[in-house]
Amino acid sequence: MRIVRTGAMAAGVLLAFPALAGNEEVERSFASWLTPKERVGRHLFFDTNLSTPPGQACATCHAPGEAFTDPDQRFPTSQGVHKNLFGKRNAPTAMYSAFSPAFHFDEQEVGYIGGQFLDGRAATLEEQAKQPFLNPLEMANADKRAVVESVRRAAYAKLFRRVFGPDALDDVDQAYDRIADAIAAFERTGTFNRFTSKYDHYLAGKVSLTAQELNGLKVFEDPARGNCAACHPSRPADDGTPPLFTDFSYDNLGVPKNPYNPFYGMPATFNPDGRSFVDFGLGAAVNLRSEDGKFKVPTLRNIAITAPYMHNGYFQTLRGVVEFYSTRDTRPQCRNAFTPEAQALQQHCWPAAEVGDNVNREELGRLGLTAQEIEDLLAFLHTLTDGYAPPSRPGKH
Repeated sequence: MRIVRTGAMAAGVLLAFPALAGNEEVERSFASWLTPKERVGRHLFFDTNLSTPPGQACATCHAPGEAFTDPDQRFPTSQGVHKNLFGKRNAPTAMYSAFSPAFHFDEQEVGYIGGQFLDGRAATLEEQAKQPFLNPLEMANADKRAVVESVRRAAYAKLFRRVFGPDALDDVDQAYDRIADAIAAFERTGTFNRFTSKYDHYLAGKVSLTAQELNGLKVFEDPARGNCAACHPSRPADDGTPPLFTDFSYDNLGVPKNPYNPFYGMPATFNPDGRSFVDFGLGAAVNLRSEDGKFKVPTLRNIAITAPYMHNGYFQTLRGVVEFYSTRDTRPQCRNAFTPEAQALQQHCWPAAEVGDNVNREELGRLGLTAQEIEDLLAFLHTLTDGYAPPSRPGKH
């Protein structure tokens, strides 16, 4: 697996980043170590003039202060530049996405691996970067030319041409490819790939985990208990890459429909099925029923600060996710398929899966975790948040 550039200069900057509290101004103060192409990518990522009408940037739904997820917690899915329009899915974190291999079918694993978006429909970061600009439910540009013309007018157009050549913005298709190239270059920097959690410091031997956090790690890794590490590897890779807490595979976890998903109320142009809409995920992307309901396994890094959870934002709480994993197949089915998380927890039931086929019943659903094991597991998951500052040692300044 490829390692993101982490030279001596980059490593020093990684340690200097604040605890994911940065807005664009804070991020700008750390931009001096970026290469020219990465600086172009950063400008593009934060440019709110690249939507139609202006007002939405990549960073609108992937904000640095929220681990590059959507900062607007009012809705489980993201609002487009047209405020009456919403997408169908919860925006995943853009952090650590650079490590995802190109989308492919793995013969050894007998399954699809890698790619970008929750359904793998973009093979690479570059291909992913191209799509939100033209999505009518997101940045809503009519075509590539509209995006390129906005870049031509931007204050950073001179830097763009210095990086890609004096005629870099003349041909629309080539310019659009270069825009995606620059954004992907920025997403491969330490801005998105920090590795500064308490768990990283623990692996480096710099701090100790509490007894509860250690117990949670044991539950996380024990195949007979949480079995979380089966899909969220928690140990460094053979090439030295720190644990990414995802194997980039795809799974149908049996997640219920989210009754609060605003996509159900979108015009028929976008959703002719209304509340009957079913998100088939990977199955729709590869046109195979055997993959229906499967979504990409997310990284668990920064999971404690990136609610809501799952492809449709059904879970508002991390505790609800853990309880679902533990009891999905042992609790009765809620009578109402649109029962929200809070009511399901109160009624000790779970609604039917949005997609009943291909549900993973081998690795989760009846874990039978005790209340203490759930508490311990949650404590461990909180150690995966970037920006941890180890306590200073006595006598050290």
